[in-house]
Amino acid sequence: MNCHDVDRVLSKGAPLPLPVEEHARSCNRCQQLLRTLNAPAPLDMPSPVALRKIAESLTDNLRPVRPLAPARYFAGAFIGIFVSVVTLTVYRLGAFAIAVMTPLQTAAILSTLAISTGLLVYSLVSQMAPGSRHRFSPALLAAGITISVGIVMAVLFQVQQEENFWGNAWICIRAGTLVGVLAAVPFWLVLRRGAVLSLPMTGAAAGLLSGLAGTSMLEMHCPNLNAWHILLSHLGVAILCALAGLAIGLTAEMRGRRSIHGSSPV
Repeated sequence: MNCHDVDRVLSKGAPLPLPVEEHARSCNRCQQLLRTLNAPAPLDMPSPVALRKIAESLTDNLRPVRPLAPARYFAGAFIGIFVSVVTLTVYRLGAFAIAVMTPLQTAAILSTLAISTGLLVYSLVSQMAPGSRHRFSPALLAAGITISVGIVMAVLFQVQQEENFWGNAWICIRAGTLVGVLAAVPFWLVLRRGAVLSLPMTGAAAGLLSGLAGTSMLEMHCPNLNAWHILLSHLGVAILCALAGLAIGLTAEMRGRRSIHGSSPV
């Protein structure tokens, strides 16, 4: 056993065999090497002042949080708000469209809107709980719902001649957007109970859900069955509300980032 053999044994990190210990007793070089390797590493403990500053920085922005309610609670709240807003506005304005649509048209368009609403509610509830698994990407789901509803409308209704097309479209857009705003306020109160991570994405999804409330009201109230009118003004309400929700989410996220950077120490 020589010094080279000792170096090779130490490089492997294995327990020292007896021949190594025997060689180290008679070799000053290996004795010094073993003492160096076995010496405890010095610990430079931070000063009490540094420890206090670290603790203050860690606890400065901590706030108590309440546990999230079960997902079924949020889902029920969203659906209850949606149904209440649509029902009350249709009751107030009248369900004239149902009287002029065929049973097939009524069943198809209302079923499509109901399924779309359910999927959006499921997506929103998942976005409120960090770590939730999404069966569908929220962005792709919102785009798919918009396209699907548009396809169903284009298939169910025919293009017709219409006088004062833009005037009639503006009336429906204004009424549907107002219903969307009425639904958006309680939706926002529900969203505040969750822990949303992506404000733009959640804002767009919540805006689309609010807009679908306006679209659903128009599909039961407006007796104009011109396909272009329905696509532009009825579906347009949902698209406008989704874009508004996206813009609000982006603005809120940017303001949050600025406040964080503004409060961070230089």
